[in-house]
Amino acid sequence: MSDERLVLHEIDGHVATLTLNRPKALNALSPELIDELIAALAACDADDQIRVILLTGGPRVFAAGADIKAMVEATPMEMLTRRSIERWARVAATRKPIIAAVSGYALGGGCELAMMCDIIVASETAQFGQPEINLGVIPGAGGTQRLTRALGPYRAMELILTGATISADEARQHGLVNHVVPVEGLLAEAMRLAQLIASKPPLAAQLAKEAVRAAAETTLREGLALELRNFFLLFDTQDQKEGMRAFVEKRKPQFTGR
Repeated sequence: MSDERLVLHEIDGHVATLTLNRPKALNALSPELIDELIAALAACDADDQIRVILLTGGPRVFAAGADIKAMVEATPMEMLTRRSIERWARVAATRKPIIAAVSGYALGGGCELAMMCDIIVASETAQFGQPEINLGVIPGAGGTQRLTRALGPYRAMELILTGATISADEARQHGLVNHVVPVEGLLAEAMRLAQLIASKPPLAAQLAKEAVRAAAETTLREGLALELRNFFLLFDTQDQKEGMRAFVEKRKPQFTGR
């Protein structure tokens, strides 16, 4: 019997792997799938054993977009009261680092979902784009904002107005993607990176994530204030004492997440 869960969840040490599981629908992001993903991310955030989250859709497709069938006859008030797109903000609000392992299409909502993650590892087959213009709408889950910050206003404008896609290589050249690898090596590379980050002090990783995110969302003055606050807060952790003592004593630190 096939697994009917829309998001599969596996744990390997301190890394949780979440896999979108609507292969017949090219992982179209239905409200039900998003609800399961939000719940899985919340569970990962609440689990002290988990330090890094790896999000993937499998070797064929990451996510080909939102579930259009759920929206085609919707009215503005229905879209407002469903709050389905607003719920996506909970993905970006996840405290722990998220690595997206993207293969095949990451289009529309799929591209927006990947951009809500903190690091993107892509296979050579990955294609990114916001083709909502072809459906008579525009991106509604952050695509106009995050793509512009990643690619710059002119390249993002062209992609959003034409509905065109870019390859993994071009995405990497613009800074949207961190690494490009063959399809067969995608999960191994994403897991290597996840385990490397998981070996670092988790509270420091979470506060570093918050500070880096702030750089794109606040003024320099506000970002510097948040960075300094988080820097000071970490001096109240056991991992800060362990990391600095290990450095002085010339040994490998043992981080516990406290």
